[in-house]
This record gives sequence, C-alpha cells and structure tokens, in this order.
Amino acid sequence: MIQQLQRYKTGILLGILLIFHTVGLIGLQSEMRQDFLKLSFLNLSLAFVVLLLGRKNHSRKFYIYAFTIVLTGMVAEWIGVHTGHLFGNYSYGENLGVKIWDVPLIIGINWLVLTMGSTSILAFTNWPILLKAIASAALMTALDLLIEPVAIANEYWMWEGDIPSFNYLSWFFISLVLHFGYFTLGLAEKNKVAVGLFCILSLFFLCLL
Repeated sequence: MIQQLQRYKTGILLGILLIFHTVGLIGLQSEMRQDFLKLSFLNLSLAFVVLLLGRKNHSRKFYIYAFTIVLTGMVAEWIGVHTGHLFGNYSYGENLGVKIWDVPLIIGINWLVLTMGSTSILAFTNWPILLKAIASAALMTALDLLIEPVAIANEYWMWEGDIPSFNYLSWFFISLVLHFGYFTLGLAEKNKVAVGLFCILSLFFLCLL
C-alpha cells in the first residue's frame, strides 16, 4: 500500500492542489464569496504543505535557505507597507490571516512557494545559473502581474493610488537575488508538483481576472 502511494505520490498531490483551487475558484464566484475569502490563507497554507510533501531534498541547507527566503519576503513587505519604498504605498486587508507588524505571515511563505515553483520550471533546462535565475524571476514577476488585480478586488491588499512600475521591478530584482542563491546552492529540483502548482496558480488567477 505504501509503495503504491509513493508510486502515485505526484499525481495524488497534484490532484489535491487541483481540487482545492477548483473549489476555491467556484467559491469566490458564488454567494459564499466572503466566507471563502476568509479561508484564503488556509488554501495557501495547504499548497505550501503539499509542496513540501512533493519535495525530494529535505536537507538542512534547504530549510535554512527556505527560512531566508521567507524572512527576506517578510522584511521586504514590511519595508513596503511601512515606508512606501520597494513596492509603493499599500496595506494588507484581513483576508490573509495572522499578521506580523502588519504583514500576513502567509505572504512570506508565498515568496517561498513562488520561488520553489518558478525555479522548478527552469530546473528542467540546461541553461547557465544566471540565465535560469533571470528567467525564473521573470516568471515570478509575471505571476504577480496576474495576482495584483485579483488581490485588489478581493481586498487581500489595497493600494493608495495606482500601482507604481517599480513595484514589479522590485519583485523582479529581489526574486532574482533569491533565485540565484537557490540555483547556486543546488536547491532547485525538477519537481512536477512545484511546476504543477505554479501552473495551477496561474490559471486560478487568470480565471478570476
């Protein structure tokens, strides 16, 4: 039984992700939209757990760098929320769960989730590390472009005025540094669960535009 589960592990995990995001998509377009909005952080948390379950490398080095990514994301968002630098003037709503200094903890975790997903796509190439980092950072920034209008409509975060262009430049360059380190340390995996999650998230936000 255990061997069979291991054999179909990738398919099972991708199925879980697909089911939860499909249910979330339907819920956000139903009369129960407000109730589903409050569960957004649970959906993101589940995606993170599934991503870890689908990972092969669980070395100490991976978890140290994973924590570095989460911390970097939280610090960058703190700077953004409290100073207007890096991303512009914005604030987080109440639909993303527990906050630390006005930044939802799940946002820091989301930086890690998107990093794992976008770098896994490029792990399937034989490109030089720098080119992989640039391409994966571009993918992550492109996904942010999809997320922004949906996030605003669902009050995940709110902007004071228009979204500044340097928001996306900051996303790109911060993720570029993180991704370069991720590839350099040999942490990027040819992981179908991570690739699948990135694709599911892209379709999810495309459908909500």
